[in-house]
Amino acid sequence: MSAPVANKIPKELTIHGDTRIDNYYWMNERDAPAVIEALNQENAYCDAQMAHTKQFQEDLYNEMVARIKQTDLSVPYRLDDYFYYSRFEEGKEYPIYCRKKESLEAAEDIILNVNELAEGHDYYAAVGLAVSFEQNILAFGQDITGRRQYSLRFRNLETGDFLADEVPNTTGAFAWAADNKTIFYSQKDDALRSYKIFRHTLGTPAEQDVEVFHEADETFSTFVTRSKSKEYIMIGCHSTNSTEYRVLDSKKPNGDFRIILPREDNHEYAVSHFEDKFYIVTNWEAKNFRLMETPVNATGKENWKEVVAHRPHTLLEGIQVFSDHLVLEERSRAQTSFRIMNQTTGSDHYIRFDEPVYSIEFDANPDFKTSILRFSYNSLTTPTSVYDYDMNSKTQTLLKRTEVLGDFDPANYQSERLWAKASDGTEVPISLVYKKGFKRDGSQPMFLTGYGSYGYSYDPVFSSVRLSLLDRGFSYAIAHIRGGQEMGRFWYEQGRMLNKINTFTDFIACAEYLEDEKYTSREKMIVSGGSAGGLLMGAICNLRPDLFKGVLSAVPFVDVVTTMLDTSIPLTTGEYSEWGNPNDKEYYDYIKSYSPYDQIKAQDYPNMLVTTGYTDSQVQYWEPAKYVAKLREMKTDHNQLLFHCDMESGHSGKAGRFSRLKLVALEYAWLLDLLGYSQ
Repeated sequence: MSAPVANKIPKELTIHGDTRIDNYYWMNERDAPAVIEALNQENAYCDAQMAHTKQFQEDLYNEMVARIKQTDLSVPYRLDDYFYYSRFEEGKEYPIYCRKKESLEAAEDIILNVNELAEGHDYYAAVGLAVSFEQNILAFGQDITGRRQYSLRFRNLETGDFLADEVPNTTGAFAWAADNKTIFYSQKDDALRSYKIFRHTLGTPAEQDVEVFHEADETFSTFVTRSKSKEYIMIGCHSTNSTEYRVLDSKKPNGDFRIILPREDNHEYAVSHFEDKFYIVTNWEAKNFRLMETPVNATGKENWKEVVAHRPHTLLEGIQVFSDHLVLEERSRAQTSFRIMNQTTGSDHYIRFDEPVYSIEFDANPDFKTSILRFSYNSLTTPTSVYDYDMNSKTQTLLKRTEVLGDFDPANYQSERLWAKASDGTEVPISLVYKKGFKRDGSQPMFLTGYGSYGYSYDPVFSSVRLSLLDRGFSYAIAHIRGGQEMGRFWYEQGRMLNKINTFTDFIACAEYLEDEKYTSREKMIVSGGSAGGLLMGAICNLRPDLFKGVLSAVPFVDVVTTMLDTSIPLTTGEYSEWGNPNDKEYYDYIKSYSPYDQIKAQDYPNMLVTTGYTDSQVQYWEPAKYVAKLREMKTDHNQLLFHCDMESGHSGKAGRFSRLKLVALEYAWLLDLLGYSQ
């Protein structure tokens, strides 16, 4: 079967006196017959090219599923009168959310069986589950398209009946007021920007909901949440480098929100409530953030008192507040840590871990009056593990470690932290894992990935799916490139706006280092990235196509100039402070210089598999579709170029725990086949 050749319909795009000719601009006509036909042709071509791996895909899928403990239970946590948890049943795609009153020995109450709700839907996701103050009504967001447009639904937990109330087109995020009947939620505009907060009263139609806040600045989005204390409803507004909070007494839902601190350029802050004060994590005169406190009724900066000072080499990422302790989540030299501060004695200490590379995060901690911190730990070799840590005795108790079925033994795998040197001399961290017995002679294959945008730190976490590569001799590596925050806030600043090129050259430097150190060779190196990581993949392929055997590019953001000039597309206006606004010529020229779609040229490219979802709300399907069409036109090699578009999913693929593995099996079969593996 011949590769599809897309129609060329030239479209002139002119700004700043510069004209770009886009031959595939027509592909953004969603649902147009010609577009659907083009996508179907690409899917048919991909299927034909991968037909010889059909059994291999099935074997890989079964291999991945076989490692999953299908009947499983999460660690219960207590909220007021109930213990809440979720569980999975054999063969079922979705979780069952449950609770037990007062005791874990009590009868189980199923509050939501997502499997039942998903019946009859090609895509289904339930998010944000939260009970009302009296714990008798459940609210959650429901998405049946993959477009991340959620309808709020409500269930009476005493009768099991769903209420008639249904609120469409929300973000899926909301906050219950203390009267047990009022809920605040955020709504999306036509570009899917979260722009308004509404108040809904149970028993009334959504058309009567009251708008309580409108974020008119298109570079900002808004959200609503509830404080851990339950005493405040909080409205937050954020752009890439500025935030603003408003609060309302949750017992007075019809009242007016009051502002904590008006927004300022380049000032980000987050608010936590405890008793008579707010804790504020802020980057005001503190690039890596510091911790302040202020009285709840006097929140201007003149009332702020420093609790934890700024540190030049340690990023303060967040806090957990307890009656007698503060827990700081910190990051230094690409590693997260928990710092425990005793508010009575003033002493502090860190929780220590043995592995050189790991990831930790806060788990459910709804209670102030406890000395127990619950957190989740995992690493490239250790499955997700939930611990309770006694902050007084400094002892920790393992509550659950995700079971990996089969012959998996973490002792058979080895992780490392490496440091590559970028072109400007900057040290770039790499996290690496492989099965023991790995030969560092350049002969073994590698799967290298990265992201490097939005200040998102790509933490090293465990994946049972990844074992299908490690057990076949692969190493797996994460390049912690600039644009994330692994090395602090400056790491992000050096990989965004007019510094974005560092993200791409850092990744190339990591790949070269791994080849030089003989962890792999370019003939055995597969690289992968998704979304903004797909931008990374597109950029490095234009810059150094010789360096990689294969490129796996998922939901790739590759048409940067055109997208950032189109304010009707989701995420555009809110990301001017991430990439720059190309209506400004300086930013237009800079973005165009690296935009993968604009920089495709007549040269050899690596083997590529590009994937997307037709209902993707983050990166529209036409970006990868146009990208593949232009690559087919321009590239001078005979390497594989395959494009798979799931017509029934969005940015994150399928929602089910097993169905999502079908795509992974396709991706793994493709890259393994590329390197000569048949089983």
